[in-house]
Amino acid sequence: MAMHVVDLTSMTGQDREMSTRWGMTVPLGGVPLTDHAAVFATLADAGFTDLWSSEVNGTDAFTPLALAAAWQPRVRLGSAITPVFTRGPGLLAMTAAALAEAAPGRFQLGIGASSPVVVGDWNAADFTKPYARSRDMLRFLRAALAGEVVDEEYETFRVRRFRLERPPATPPGLLLAALRPGMLRLASAEADGVILNWLAATDVSRCLSEAKSDRWNFEVVARIFVCPTEDADYARTVGRRMIAAYLTVPAYAEFHRWLGREAELGPMWKAWAAGDRKGALAAIPDEVVDELIVHGSPEQCRDHVARYAEAGVKVPVMALVPLPDQANLTPAELTDLLTRLGPR
Repeated sequence: MAMHVVDLTSMTGQDREMSTRWGMTVPLGGVPLTDHAAVFATLADAGFTDLWSSEVNGTDAFTPLALAAAWQPRVRLGSAITPVFTRGPGLLAMTAAALAEAAPGRFQLGIGASSPVVVGDWNAADFTKPYARSRDMLRFLRAALAGEVVDEEYETFRVRRFRLERPPATPPGLLLAALRPGMLRLASAEADGVILNWLAATDVSRCLSEAKSDRWNFEVVARIFVCPTEDADYARTVGRRMIAAYLTVPAYAEFHRWLGREAELGPMWKAWAAGDRKGALAAIPDEVVDELIVHGSPEQCRDHVARYAEAGVKVPVMALVPLPDQANLTPAELTDLLTRLGPR
């Protein structure tokens, strides 16, 4: 499928923002951070316009982007996502401001509630009122990153006379990760864009019916899990494990109920609740795996990802699922794989 690719270095303003951009989640598994300069260059050469980080239990959201800011000036950068509970408001504003200064006009800050495991079990913070905390953090960051003095009593925290010493000349766009209607509407009302996750291309329209915006520069970003192998059995095995691990989390389970997958995923949820892990994995239909985990040849994966763009996603962001022989890939083989996945 031929894709329209835009050289961001030669465009500014509205034309740039309205063009479909292609992203990759970084860092790549199995590649040391010190070796990512070559990875970033390969991705840019392949037509990827964006590099997006995540923050679960691997790298933090900002270090890979700081390296990319220094090593690869051709791409845009984004976090998807930085949890709103695991950093204080001032620290999050300072970190975002520093990266925005390092990559002027190229950085977007994606924030989200994350999950009770990440927030509570791993970071010793209270996962309470996720909607209110996300709303309050959006409002605080909007003011702080604009260089304002913030002295405010929010519903979920209090900030006393905070002002950034180095407010960025170009404040980063603020994007909100959202699943169900409440958060999707909040993103539409108060953020500069929305970040979608764990959905099929056919689900995009449902989400965007709630995250409605007439703003030409309202971003729609989606993280898409991609396993570029023609070994369908391997891809489905890995996909089932991922689905069982993620979609049994209450927020994601409710998201997929809202999307209409009660019949397909109900048996998995029932088996998981009963402690039957093997039964839960076996209950996940191939059709659901094939919708949520993109797999096939790199070219087939690229074309499947393009369906998200056709459905309304402005920045489809691939997140590579480990391949069976990934640890043994040579630099030349990795370059070939990334090039084949890219839209060029």
